[in-house]
Formats: sequence, C-alpha cells, structure tokens
Amino acid sequence: MTIRLASALRLRFKGDLALFRSLAAGSCALVIALSLVPFSAVAQSPTVAPDSGRNLLPPPATTAPNVTTNAVTAPSGYVLSANDQVAVEVFGEEDLRTNGRLNAEGNLSLPLLGSVHLSGLTLTQATARVTELYARDYLVNPKVNVSLVGYAKRRFTMLGQVNRPGSFEMPEGSPGGIDLLEAVAMAGGYTRIAAPERITVRRQGPSGDQILKVDGKRLARGAGGSNSSFKVLPGDTITVGESIF
Repeated sequence: MTIRLASALRLRFKGDLALFRSLAAGSCALVIALSLVPFSAVAQSPTVAPDSGRNLLPPPATTAPNVTTNAVTAPSGYVLSANDQVAVEVFGEEDLRTNGRLNAEGNLSLPLLGSVHLSGLTLTQATARVTELYARDYLVNPKVNVSLVGYAKRRFTMLGQVNRPGSFEMPEGSPGGIDLLEAVAMAGGYTRIAAPERITVRRQGPSGDQILKVDGKRLARGAGGSNSSFKVLPGDTITVGESIF
C-alpha cells in the first residue's frame, strides 16, 4: 500500500514537473518573442529621411519690381519745354534711371552724361538724343525710353470785366491750351457790364507780342462754324472789354 502510494506520488510529481517545465519553456519563448517585437518592427519599418528637400531647392528667383513712372499721354508731336517733368529709363541699367524736371534752360541732369539739353525736342527726338549719348561712350546698343511725367506749370492771365481777374494755372490735361470760354469760366465769368464781343488777347510770338481780337459772344453762339473756338495758350493775357452804354 505504501509502495503504491509512493509510486503514485512519484508519477504525479514527474507529471507536474514536466508540465511546469513546459509552461516555463513557453513563457520564456513568449517573453523572448515579445522582447524582439520592437526591434523587428523598427527593423521592418521604413526609415524616414529628414525633410532636407526643402533646403536643397534653389531659392525663389527675385524679379525686379515694376517701377511705374506715372507717365502722362502727351499729344502727338508734343515738344518738351522748361519745367516739364520727364522719366528716362535705360533697359537693364537700373542705376541710370532718372525722373526729374527740366531746369529753366531746358536741361536735365543724367547719370554719366551730366546736363543734357532736351527742351525743344519731341519725346521721340529726346529718346534718340539720349540713346546717342549713352551709345557714344558708355553702352553698347542701349535701349532708352523718355516719357513725360508731368507738364510744366502753365499760366494765363485774365483782366478786364471778369469776376475774378488774375493769373490762372492751366489744367494738367490741356498742354495745347484751353478754350477761351473755359478760361472765362475759370475767372468767374463775365461781369454785368462786360462786352464779350470785345476781347483782346496779348500773345508772345517769335517776332514779339501779338494783339488778337476775339468776339466771345459769337464764339458762345457757335456762329463761327469751324472757327467757333479760340485756344488760350500759356503766357496769354486776355482782357475782356467793358460795355458802352
């Protein structure tokens, strides 16, 4: 009885020991497998390269800012005169860009060239003149543009029977002069004793002063046909006569 009990206990102990060893081996294998997961995952995951592509791209190209000269549209054949404001541009040569007024002698100071006389020239002629001077000593086949930025201050004088006699500045958009009736309106219109049919205009001409007689009443009626307007020019002095009762 005692021998059978001992044998049974021995067999049970061996079974338990085998079970324990089996469980222990499985646990170890599980622990080893779990411990290897992070390393295998890291080994299998793709390597993310630093975002260096942005640094490898060339910097954006810088373009020269568009410089606007606010050029005005001059009449065809417009001739430059003292105090006109012009802009001079040379393509590809930013250092030669100039914007200024002609002085009292009609000259403009330009880089490298110094004082250049432009008064009495059209814009086309002024462009050709500056191109010639730059090409002569400084540049090869220069591309030059001369544009008008602002007119010189142009004035006329109204005297006689107008409500606000005095000197007036011509509008910027009227380089070729303004209509006589517009000039009268700028001076406040006729007085009640004015004689619009007796207007005299003193104008400086090549051979001295000229005296022109104008019938403002006829102009107002448009009775002159194609000659139903009269242009007041810079420097003119207009005198409106007085009625004789």
